[in-house]
This record gives sequence, structure tokens and C-alpha cells, in this order.
Amino acid sequence: MSKSFIEQVHYIRIPVRDLEESAHWYRDVLGLQLLTITEDPYAIIKVNEGPFLLILVPTTDETYSHFTIHNETAFSIGFTSPELSQFHEHLVENDVRVEDIQEDNGHAYFHFYDPNGNKLQVHW
Repeated sequence: MSKSFIEQVHYIRIPVRDLEESAHWYRDVLGLQLLTITEDPYAIIKVNEGPFLLILVPTTDETYSHFTIHNETAFSIGFTSPELSQFHEHLVENDVRVEDIQEDNGHAYFHFYDPNGNKLQVHW
């Protein structure tokens, strides 16, 4: 098949234990736009001006948006930031669980965790 019927990724769903707390964390700590908390309930978070959304889904299950490879936690959501060091410092100042900045062939990145233990990455 040479033509894709898929235009773009619209949203990714992230499991959270406390919807209100998590929605405010993504807004206040990551600086993303909280569009609404629906009656379903879900929290809809907009990532800057593009069409991409994060949907926070409440659950009492012990589940995460990341996965494992050889029993090592691997992230599934990667963000970009042109101010990587400043963002790292901001997360540390906000008591976010954050790993050290790494470099790999001129590519800098680090991992951090939301309040629910979801492993995320940011790179530049």
C-alpha cells in the first residue's frame, strides 16, 4: 500500500491515579495547556499550537504509559525542548523525579517521571 489513510497522531492516552492533581501537574510543571476535564472523566491537555493532545485517563490499576525491555523501563512519549538544561533545572526545582542529562552522538536527552510514575523523555 503506497498511500496512507492516516494523516497524523492526534492524541496519546496516559493512565493517572488522581486526575485533578495530574492535570494540574501537566499544566503547572510542564507548562502545557489544560483544555478541559470532561465528565467521562478525562483531562485533555494540548501540546503547544499543534494538533497533538495528551489525554489523561483515571485508573486505579497499577499501570503506566511506558513499557519494559529486558526488565528495564523504556519511555513511550518523547518531548523536545530547545532549553534542555533549563528545563531539567526547572523539574528538579519542582521536586520531579528526574534523571541526569545524557549525550549520545550529539543528541542530549533525559528522562523524568510524572506524579503517577509514567516515564517520559525530553531531548534536543
